[in-house]
Amino acid sequence: MSEAVTPPSRQPTVKAGPNVDFSRSESVSDEVLVVLAGLVEGGQDDDETCLTLDALTRLLSRDDKSNPPVGEDLAPLIDADCFDTLAAYLDMRQGDSIRGHATMTLSAYLKASGEQGVNFLTRFFKEKVQKGTYDDFIIAFSVAACTFPVIPDVSAGLFLSPGFVYGLGPLMKRKWKSKKVEQACLDMLNVACMHGACREAIQKYCTEWLEEIVVEAPKVIDDLHKSERYAVVEDGPLQQRLHTPAVRNLAAVILAKLQAVPSAPAADSKEKIQPAVTDVDELTDIFHQYLTTADESLHKGSIEGLAYASLQPAVKEKIANDPAFLKNILHVLETNPPKSATTYGGLSILVNLTTYLPSLTEEQKRITQLKAYANASRPSHEADPLNSDAHVAARCNAVFKAEAIPVLVSHSVQGSLASLKLIVQILLSISRSSELRGRIAQQGGVKLLLQAYNQFPETDQSSKRMTAHALARILISTNPIHIFGGSNPHPLNLAIRPLISLLSDDPTTEMRDLLPTFEALLALTNLASVDNDARDPIIRDGWSSVDELLLSNNKLVTQASVELVCNLMQSPTGVAKFADGSKQASNRLHILLALADSEDLATRRAAGGALASLTEWDTAVTAVLERERGVDILLKLCKEDEEDLRHRGVVCVSNMLNAPGDRAEKAAAKMKEAGGVEALKECARKSRSQEVLETTVEALQKLLGDSGTRSLQMATAA
Repeated sequence: MSEAVTPPSRQPTVKAGPNVDFSRSESVSDEVLVVLAGLVEGGQDDDETCLTLDALTRLLSRDDKSNPPVGEDLAPLIDADCFDTLAAYLDMRQGDSIRGHATMTLSAYLKASGEQGVNFLTRFFKEKVQKGTYDDFIIAFSVAACTFPVIPDVSAGLFLSPGFVYGLGPLMKRKWKSKKVEQACLDMLNVACMHGACREAIQKYCTEWLEEIVVEAPKVIDDLHKSERYAVVEDGPLQQRLHTPAVRNLAAVILAKLQAVPSAPAADSKEKIQPAVTDVDELTDIFHQYLTTADESLHKGSIEGLAYASLQPAVKEKIANDPAFLKNILHVLETNPPKSATTYGGLSILVNLTTYLPSLTEEQKRITQLKAYANASRPSHEADPLNSDAHVAARCNAVFKAEAIPVLVSHSVQGSLASLKLIVQILLSISRSSELRGRIAQQGGVKLLLQAYNQFPETDQSSKRMTAHALARILISTNPIHIFGGSNPHPLNLAIRPLISLLSDDPTTEMRDLLPTFEALLALTNLASVDNDARDPIIRDGWSSVDELLLSNNKLVTQASVELVCNLMQSPTGVAKFADGSKQASNRLHILLALADSEDLATRRAAGGALASLTEWDTAVTAVLERERGVDILLKLCKEDEEDLRHRGVVCVSNMLNAPGDRAEKAAAKMKEAGGVEALKECARKSRSQEVLETTVEALQKLLGDSGTRSLQMATAA
């Protein structure tokens, strides 16, 4: 008699803590119920609880409709009691890791459940507030603090419920109060004040008692130990008008946010918003004080507060002019994980210190002035002299001297993309100073930027262009061989693609900023001075953009474009662009000759240099001879008042007169016809450089034979 075969048990789709038994689960829905039962039961350590919360998060996040059920189908399995269980895991008395994972779970549920989840949250919050025990307040405030970033509009609606914000004052001013209630309330306010309407309510009803928390301290130290100050309630010590450093620090953070993002009352509002008594300078001192303590739990709040306080020009100066203060910030930044709120806050402080105000056109300046008149009651930081370029440059120098670059490099390796963007922004500002560029490169700045450029996705063109711009600035003033030569694992051509991207229009802005383009051209010119391994990729990938920029309305951009072309002429590939016999090449040569005849001295000099390199090639000589005014323009360069221009002109003439085949004869004939002899004599009379004189003598000898030397001697004697 054969025995019945037991079918294999179903494999669960998720992993959970050890108190979750999937053995009887026959479907994904069963898995949800089993996981919920495990969370209700509790009794696990933090890691096991987080694993179970993650399991529920993954189940509620199912979105593949070809493999049902999806999260929307599973969310109804969570009833009001189960929701209360989930919300309890957001309690501030839970560990940070549990709260973080529970926030992700609740976020997944609210997304999947829609209106039902909002109703559960609303009921939960209002019931807890109405009960009014310390324990209920702590949970209600904790849940509000966690849900604000997830569903800000719904959370703001609960926060702005009639009487709620106003009622926080009497609660926080009680003679006896719970430390944890105070902490939970401030955590909630800290998140809520980033919502406009909530911020106005906080400023209207909470500023007074927030100020009291910040400025209040026991007059006599012995008072701290008097037994009548303390009582015991269900959540621990209850204390009489005594604020912990953590609470005082958090209250200061909230006040800093209120001052950094000022609220304006409605036009018809009869109630005045309470002005802050504690100014931002005093708040900054408080944050600095807590940064110097050994209690690292206070550092996070201080960094967050300084991230907002340092939006004020006076605070920027205060931090930058205090090396110890700046070092403390960098130490906290260095000792915190790359992917952390404290790291992001520390980087934000450095961004605030180093960011230059944008350069405005005359039209933009007029618009800004009109807006300032329209908002005359609001402070205008744009007009603050502490925001001038000179002050920002000094702050950038202070940040660099504080050894910020190595810290930025270390955080760029494993940090978030959001933090990486701030790091690049800081480097862009610091690299504006040409004196610092070489040392930035020595400390790993170029490697950082090359890696960052590849890390940013193609969809984030703004970050990629900012990275390329910072790279361009550094590569303008440094020797490419020192950066990319030797055993360096990063080949030079890795820098070419980012730089070329700056030669085209920025798709993220309406008005083109030509500064990144100009600086990219200078950097490419520097790279093109190395060898053909650098020149040929520039020609291959960037020539179409260079073609357009030669005709730019901006003189500096045109000049930089021609200087790049000059260096690219050292490559046969570059010469072919002007002298391969095609119509396009002929047009390019026509443009280059026209630029050599430009009214702008620097443009003439750059174009003359390009022609001096170009005419070393016989095909280019032929192309110049075929242009109607080609020879005339070269001879005109020989008669310039500037020695550099005469040098370029006479080199062009000499190159053409020494061209192979019959090209030299044709060149000599055209030059004689165009007054070349007199032009060279004038060049000799004006020149003092031995090199220019020798080249001129050789050219005259080619035109006139031995009589050229006698003519030159007579010309110089005259």
